[in-house]
Amino acid sequence: MKNLRSSLEKFSKAMLAPLSYISAAGLILAFGAILTSSSLQDILPILKSTPVALVGKLIYEGVMVIINNLSLLFCVGIAGVLARKDKQQAAFIALMSYLMFLTANNVTLTTLGMLKEQQPLIGLYGTGQSTVLGIQVVDMGVFGGIILGLLVAAVFNKTCDKQFKGYISQIFSGAKWSFTCMLFVSLTMGFVTCYAWPPVQNVISALTHVIASSGNFGLFLYGFLERFLIPTGLHHLIYTPFQFSALGNTLTLGDTTYAGSYIVMMIELQAGLPFSEGIKWMFTGFAKTFGYFGIVASFIFCAKKENRKKTAATLIPLALTASLASITEPIDFLFAFAAPVLWVVHSCIAGLFIVLLNVFHVTGFTTNFLSSLIMNLVAGVERTNYPMLYLLALLEIIVYFVVFTFLIKKFNLKTPGREDDDTSNDKEPAKAFDPSNDIKYIVEGLGGKENINTVDNCFTRLRVNVKDETLVNDELINKTSNSGIIRNGNDIQVVYGMQVPEIKNQVKEYLGLE
Repeated sequence: MKNLRSSLEKFSKAMLAPLSYISAAGLILAFGAILTSSSLQDILPILKSTPVALVGKLIYEGVMVIINNLSLLFCVGIAGVLARKDKQQAAFIALMSYLMFLTANNVTLTTLGMLKEQQPLIGLYGTGQSTVLGIQVVDMGVFGGIILGLLVAAVFNKTCDKQFKGYISQIFSGAKWSFTCMLFVSLTMGFVTCYAWPPVQNVISALTHVIASSGNFGLFLYGFLERFLIPTGLHHLIYTPFQFSALGNTLTLGDTTYAGSYIVMMIELQAGLPFSEGIKWMFTGFAKTFGYFGIVASFIFCAKKENRKKTAATLIPLALTASLASITEPIDFLFAFAAPVLWVVHSCIAGLFIVLLNVFHVTGFTTNFLSSLIMNLVAGVERTNYPMLYLLALLEIIVYFVVFTFLIKKFNLKTPGREDDDTSNDKEPAKAFDPSNDIKYIVEGLGGKENINTVDNCFTRLRVNVKDETLVNDELINKTSNSGIIRNGNDIQVVYGMQVPEIKNQVKEYLGLE
């Protein structure tokens, strides 16, 4: 159990590494979304001017390329974090492995005639394939990057010290041997997933027909799966058939028949018609637009007091991004793997409120706060019942906050700003840290240079893995300005507060570690 907890903690830390930049990117993305909002452009014509429109598109598209390639970020980030040494080499190998994986996947699909054709309006949505870095592949969401990143780390840690003595074979020594191994692993994974992933996709596609014929239960299942399957990329197979095919809705005007809840909704809006019942399949945006404010508020409230400001500064921009740009992945991956029970509950709440919107006869716009607000006002109360929509939005925020807060505290879940261990002593140090003396005390207190395997940090703690825990001297460590020492076998944690990243770097520099 201890090893499992340690492994999960390392995995969670590796997942957070590539996401640490997303909070800043999220706020910039939200600003770009405002500048490029078509609804807002109708109210403020200046946003349509070429200079403003160009700036908005540059900002929005420039940041979206990061969001759209989270799978690559996870692959490189996980490999770099989990590598025991030469982290930059592991990250570089992960990048090359990811490109080889994509290429192998595409070559297999192309050669065997399995490549899907893009459809009008929806492109590759619903086909089980997607385009990543310009390469058409089987759509695995971020799951492919996560799996490959873990494989790179495992292979690199086992092979990076391999040395060959031959005049020619020595070129494959060290990290180059790791790369050689990953070449075959990546190509194999690219080939295998062409056959292994589609059966999973087919099961999900079959569920759409069950959903369509199961009333409110089917609607709940629709909302649940649309959220729950995000880490796998399979959520596209849930909503696409409803939003872009006759399974969701049809409308005949004259000699033309329109199919798909999204297309029908836009035609009804333009023609001034009452919105039909099929609009309920568009309610997948409701949790994105409103619910994530409750989730973020809960994370901030449950964070340790000394971490709340930093947690708020990180998460509030991400909540705005979810609401204004409908981009939720940066928040999703902060707790989907670290606290899976919250992910299941989140999916349930999202499904429940789609049912409630239907029960209370809401037929309004729910995706993207600014756009939905403007379009609901334009369409009017009779066509949308938007007062009830916003009452349910407030209720959803409250439900997320109350339920998440209860579960986080009840089970001491590891959400942003919290730790797994007892953190009652995690307080900011009372006096300033003195690098000239304290780094030496830390290293000697941990048993000396030869006793230290790895050095890392989290929000407030210096995390060190040592060879022999009996050599750790608390008295020496306590000569430094810390707020507590936590021992878990060979894993030693020293609480230094928000200055811990700088302390970690100084310790690694003292040890001569990269």
